[in-house]
Amino acid sequence: MDRIILRWARGLVVALCGAMVVAMCLTAIAQDMRQVTEPRIPESCVQLPAQLRATNHMLNATDEGKLDTERIQSALDTCKQGMAVELKPSSGNNAFLSGPLEMRAGVTLLVDEGVTLFGSRDAKLYEMKGEGMTPGLCGTIAADAPTVFPPPQRTPRVRGGCRPLISVMNVSNAGIMGNGVIDGRGYAKILGKDYSWWEMARRAEPKNQRYYTPRMILASHADGLVLYRITLHNSTNYHVSVNGTNGFTAWDVHLLTPTTRGQDARNTDGIDPGHSTNITIAHSWIDSGDDNIAIKTGVSHMSVLDNHFYSGHGMSIGSETYDGQSFLLVDGLTEDHTTSGIRIKSNVTRGGPVHDLTYRNICMRDVANPIAISPYYTNQTTEGFVDPVYAGNRIPDYKAITIRNVVDTTPGDVLIAGLDDAHRTEVTLDGVRVEGIKPEQVHGRFATVTVGAEGTNLNFSKTEIKVVAAKGAGGEEEAYSCVGRFVPMQ
Repeated sequence: MDRIILRWARGLVVALCGAMVVAMCLTAIAQDMRQVTEPRIPESCVQLPAQLRATNHMLNATDEGKLDTERIQSALDTCKQGMAVELKPSSGNNAFLSGPLEMRAGVTLLVDEGVTLFGSRDAKLYEMKGEGMTPGLCGTIAADAPTVFPPPQRTPRVRGGCRPLISVMNVSNAGIMGNGVIDGRGYAKILGKDYSWWEMARRAEPKNQRYYTPRMILASHADGLVLYRITLHNSTNYHVSVNGTNGFTAWDVHLLTPTTRGQDARNTDGIDPGHSTNITIAHSWIDSGDDNIAIKTGVSHMSVLDNHFYSGHGMSIGSETYDGQSFLLVDGLTEDHTTSGIRIKSNVTRGGPVHDLTYRNICMRDVANPIAISPYYTNQTTEGFVDPVYAGNRIPDYKAITIRNVVDTTPGDVLIAGLDDAHRTEVTLDGVRVEGIKPEQVHGRFATVTVGAEGTNLNFSKTEIKVVAAKGAGGEEEAYSCVGRFVPMQ
């Protein structure tokens, strides 16, 4: 059905655009279909003065019980749509401390410059409540402990766990804005425990155990959600997860985790959309130690424009692709010391159709895997180059992927692979260079690579990849330049 819809869409484009400009029109639909412009900060319905004082970006232990949750939530509940609840500094005070907050339709949470909204360390505040929920899970590791990946069939998932610090559920046109900071304090010891949120996550890793921790911002059915100019630090888990949403904008977001180098943060993804459409992430700075952006299953029509990535796993799709990802445009990206650059990851336990993706005008340096298109995902930071031979019938199928004007200024390994001959990966490379790469660093099979007019320096002689030249290819044009593109994190 997915391919039928794609053929219908292409036919419609031909009819509307004419044969001479079909290529340009197809590029145009491979992105957010909204006309997205820079957001604006609304007027405030109320200004809440800070009552706590952070020193060196840390709260005093004596302030741990002085919660601002109730007064912030009350203000969100009563604010008029189209206006903002403003958190402002006052008399030298610069901090708020909160448990879970719930956004309301049309209301913006505005964090002023110089103000930090800290997440509480009390796991009990985040407990999911209601019929059928198991109490006491938040801040703990589950008893069931699979020892292999992918995990074997588990017993039914226990209901319960942690609410997010900020939830945006079934409300439209909410916003989280301002030049201030939201700090989840994943580094801090959970009250009553001998471990932090991040230490708990790392303890669960060897046996692939389930563990329960809050996300910073969790949105579902949140059409029109906007993040603007906000700084996000030290989430206990994913920073931003958006699901079931039509229209999500993240613009000039600054995300740094961990803020103290040397701390060990696990599963602190930057921005992860899933089962959503019409998404724009623009002019943002993401240093997360995990996926900078990870596009989960069921996403279509997404634009990633003029962003900077630092430590993390790069521009990722997957690992779940069973409902498909399609019509993605990544344009103007800089990746500095990410483990991967362009990464599509899945396997036969979670794969599906991924198609009509355009990556262009991308600069990388010190990236271990500048291109990794893989049906071999094994839950590792970077992709292996051979099929792990898992059992499953959810087959990754990657088609209509264009990579143009992409330069890695340092050598790294490239993987372009399909699962088998019936599911060949199809990629076009045009103006793609990995400086210093050797033939033995290019890996792949069951893939067809079309080389465009500007060519590539990738040598596929040691792979089983089929290489063809695009019609009209062969002339050399000026190489894409990354001079001046690498700048410090902001």
